[in-house]
Amino acid sequence: MVQTSNLKGKLIIFSAPSGSGKTTIVKHLLQQNLNLEFSVSATSREARKNEKHGKDYYFLSQKEFQQKIENEEFLEWEEVYEGIYYGTLKSEVERIRNFGKNVIFDVDVVGGLNIKKFYGNEALAIFVQPPSVKELEKRLSFRSTETEEKIKMRVAKARHELSYASQFDVIIVNNELEKAVKEAQDTIRDFIK
Repeated sequence: MVQTSNLKGKLIIFSAPSGSGKTTIVKHLLQQNLNLEFSVSATSREARKNEKHGKDYYFLSQKEFQQKIENEEFLEWEEVYEGIYYGTLKSEVERIRNFGKNVIFDVDVVGGLNIKKFYGNEALAIFVQPPSVKELEKRLSFRSTETEEKIKMRVAKARHELSYASQFDVIIVNNELEKAVKEAQDTIRDFIK
């Protein structure tokens, strides 16, 4: 039998425009001694070459995703691009919390705020901000994973997402990765104490 803890874990939400470095920061934090477990999101998009179901995302068909929406199985979800859904399954979050682990999220801005609203003081919402939109565009181009058109779409979306920053508990400007990681780590340590 699996041993579960009576003490439920807390939630740490990371949101940011694409290219701000939130995924890199989250990966660093998962390697620290913070009792964190990553909340794997669900998506209706196709898996990329090296992605694995249940590790990177829960890859669902559009029909499966919509069925789970109807069944209210998502804590939050969004149609990010036409026909492409992303969301956080309630079952995934509770599975982690019931083991007494802290749940760390790497989600879009609207999703992050929805999770914060649902869990209130049990959740810490952190917004990772790029130093500037120009720097963000440079980072997205440097990735070489997207077309010029996709980059323009992401930058336009980023401008919109930046307007939500003030609604988060903490804003970390990722100008220098090492500093941003340390600031995130210290913030989380204070929160989970």
